[in-house]
Amino acid sequence: MHILLVASAFNSLTQRVHAELRDRGHSVAVELALDGTSIGDAVRRHEPDLVVAPMLKTAIPREVWAAHTCLVVHPGPVGDRGPSSLDWAIHERATRWGVTVLQANADMDAGDVWASVACPVPPVAKSDLYRNEVSDAALSAVLLAVERFAAGTYSPRPQTGGPAAGDGRARPYFRQVLRRIEWESDSTETVVRKLRAADSQPGVLDELLGEEWYLHGGHPEDGLRGRPGELLATRAGAICRATTDGAVWIPELRPRRRPGEPATFKLPAVLALAGRLPAVREHPAPLHADTDADTDTEADTRTHLRTWSDIRYREDGHVGFLSFSFRGGAMSTTQCRRLLDAYRTACSRPTAVLVLGGSRDFFSNGIHLNVIEAALDPSAESWANINAMDDLVEAVLTTTDRLVVCAIGGNAAAGGVMLALAADEVWCRAGAVLNPHYRLMGLYGSEYWTYTLPRRVGTAVADRLTRQALPVSAVAGQRLGLVDRVVECAPQYFTGEVARSAAQLASSPAVQSRIAAKKAERDRQEAVKPLAAYREEELARMLRIFSDPGEPYHALRRAFVRKEPPSRTPQHLAVSEPARRAADLPRPDGNVTGLALCDASEGPGGCYQES
Repeated sequence: MHILLVASAFNSLTQRVHAELRDRGHSVAVELALDGTSIGDAVRRHEPDLVVAPMLKTAIPREVWAAHTCLVVHPGPVGDRGPSSLDWAIHERATRWGVTVLQANADMDAGDVWASVACPVPPVAKSDLYRNEVSDAALSAVLLAVERFAAGTYSPRPQTGGPAAGDGRARPYFRQVLRRIEWESDSTETVVRKLRAADSQPGVLDELLGEEWYLHGGHPEDGLRGRPGELLATRAGAICRATTDGAVWIPELRPRRRPGEPATFKLPAVLALAGRLPAVREHPAPLHADTDADTDTEADTRTHLRTWSDIRYREDGHVGFLSFSFRGGAMSTTQCRRLLDAYRTACSRPTAVLVLGGSRDFFSNGIHLNVIEAALDPSAESWANINAMDDLVEAVLTTTDRLVVCAIGGNAAAGGVMLALAADEVWCRAGAVLNPHYRLMGLYGSEYWTYTLPRRVGTAVADRLTRQALPVSAVAGQRLGLVDRVVECAPQYFTGEVARSAAQLASSPAVQSRIAAKKAERDRQEAVKPLAAYREEELARMLRIFSDPGEPYHALRRAFVRKEPPSRTPQHLAVSEPARRAADLPRPDGNVTGLALCDASEGPGGCYQES
């Protein structure tokens, strides 16, 4: 079938639906519902067999749904309605939720049901939940609904759920008055829940050091104490703030936008507070600790207290596990250097296999565009950041005394994909989406991709992936050679599945011979063309892009960071597969804002920006 996806943004779920439908042989095109554009005109232009809206914040007009079957993905169970479904689910401590695919009609979220799939609600942030459990359920529901539509014999059922059935109810938009933290009375659990329900948008509006900020992200801390609301410590760019019975780590802040000023954006909390932060001590993160695979909270085994760190290392027999979890998958210069230090520490340990990654959410999206945008000299910070990424990738590529596995539990893009490709094996959870390209941000790219990508997929496929700039599912990634193993499991089980497979790999009789062969092959490749030559060639092009203020990268970066929507649907999304094969798409022209890394408008519930 020819399917048209209509969406408010090409966010993670829209990308996944796009990739998975293409995997199943459908011709898929995308139209973004933007100000000044007409969904009706887009549908007439595409003449689709079916319209699917994976993430749409506006109503489909009558002229469209009256003439075409339009399936809308709602992140709530049957009977649930409203724009803040996941916010309410977390706020009300739901343990089970669901996703409903319904047919568009005159009333929002009230159409007949084509499919509904339940999912658990683990204690994680809304954006994490949306990209994982909700995404899995949504994909299953969409595929089922598309199959039913294609069969031509299924009759969608009217909604019968609601409060009486215990399935949900119409809820209003989740406003800041409901999110407000009462530091003098709220427990750590309450504060963390409020922060999780607002992540990644809109954040929790709060007052800090005499100014108004949106707080983004929250992790419990048991070991530190203070006066409720007091700033206690910093760690890895985050701030720790006291609650009535403990404290919370807050990784990011965003200043409230003042009238007439440009849109603000999230930054690591310590960087956002630069020049304002009182004298509080840097509280070192414990590198060695056990990880609770079911939550984003981690336990220090020496004190049995909950604490947070974005980098962790543990060992189990002959396997080392170096996990990291950076907000939005972005890796700043400082984060890259810290992870490189941890990687070197991990490589000093007597292990046969080292697993890099393995967390349930984002693996990596490459350089940190928000930190770059905030720098006094964004060009210089871009250069520093890409070199720090290159240093990390080089360390992985030149590790010859053990096998390195990159475990991708969540989405990865740009330099994050290339970081994974530096490993000996890439294991990817089935629900992850890969974007192995840089073009949409106006970049040539580095991270030794000109060596690792063609080595895995061949020159022709590498050219197609980087030129077409489309998302790739885990299964398609395995077929192409980007991925060695697809891990079929729910998000909360990924860490455990990776651990079991890594233990089997380490105990394999062939592991030592593989390590020896790896070293010999690296020596052979180095004699053919040194890694330094790849890096020099890539960075020469990146330096020109960073140094020239007229390069599209600078405008695209600013637009992405400040969440400016494109003026029209980018060409590479608006064409279907047959046309795409024949198209030689041009370089970015400033109309592909935010489509490469997709942290904008992540999720339909509570994602509207508040000022």
